[in-house]
Amino acid sequence: MASQVGRTASVTTTRHSLTRFQRPPRISRQIIKNPKTGLPQPPVKIVTREFAPCRLEDHYHTTLRDDLMYMTYTHEIGERPPPRQIRLKFDPNDPYTKHRHNPPVGGSQVGKKPAPPCTPENTVRLEKIQLHTMVKEAVQNKGQLLPAIMQMKALSGETFQGGGHHAVEGVQIVRGKKAVGGWVRPGIPIGVKVDLKGQAMYDFLGTLVEFVLPRIRDFNGVVLPPQSSSSNTPSTVSGVVSFGLPPNAIGFFPQIEVNVDAYPKLYGMHIHFVTNATGVGAQDKARALLSGFQIPFVRR
Repeated sequence: MASQVGRTASVTTTRHSLTRFQRPPRISRQIIKNPKTGLPQPPVKIVTREFAPCRLEDHYHTTLRDDLMYMTYTHEIGERPPPRQIRLKFDPNDPYTKHRHNPPVGGSQVGKKPAPPCTPENTVRLEKIQLHTMVKEAVQNKGQLLPAIMQMKALSGETFQGGGHHAVEGVQIVRGKKAVGGWVRPGIPIGVKVDLKGQAMYDFLGTLVEFVLPRIRDFNGVVLPPQSSSSNTPSTVSGVVSFGLPPNAIGFFPQIEVNVDAYPKLYGMHIHFVTNATGVGAQDKARALLSGFQIPFVRR
């Protein structure tokens, strides 16, 4: 009898200890659309994580980053001298030359800016990979872009103008900006491009160096410029390494090779490796980074 009373008391105490849940936050039923694509997107930013660690990304943070810091380090003693003051050709306060093109005296300073100080925070790293292909037949018939869009979707895993919050804009159509040679006109679609960031970028890089480049017979490496070339050109201070693949090399990608008959025509593409390196010697740092990812270079 006493045990039954104690059990009843405990049950009663447990009932009184329960608290009422708060109401969930109210979500607006209004459909939010992307202003660029017109497709619906969620009202909040949804952060998705990868299911498995990326091997190449771990290789960069554990091994390659320290080696690049050692190889590209430049020791500086004291403070840097202030930059040279660039004089303008015309007086900007003169009302007669206020809206006139005012080039600086001494030429462009793009290839003369020094690199930022070497610190562990600005060690050269890969920011994105851009794939770009040009379809000349699209000038006459923009339906010819469909095989190129399918090819880019298979290689990158990105959709065409996908909705939602994304780090990249998916597969994009490249349009002409100005008239060139009488056949390229402003607004005419002439190509397709896609940007890769995060783990998708490293996955594409791993597929490129492990499956595609070793199977190209006449590919000995990315051709380096001659040693006598200038190191102050705009391309050498941009920190971007680019090279192209012919149409027959696109079929070596596993995403294309598994169903190559589904593509009416394969198009070659340019691959741009964009790094955070800037200033004099930026492209050499970018080449050192890609060499650590097993991309070969050759000098002819």
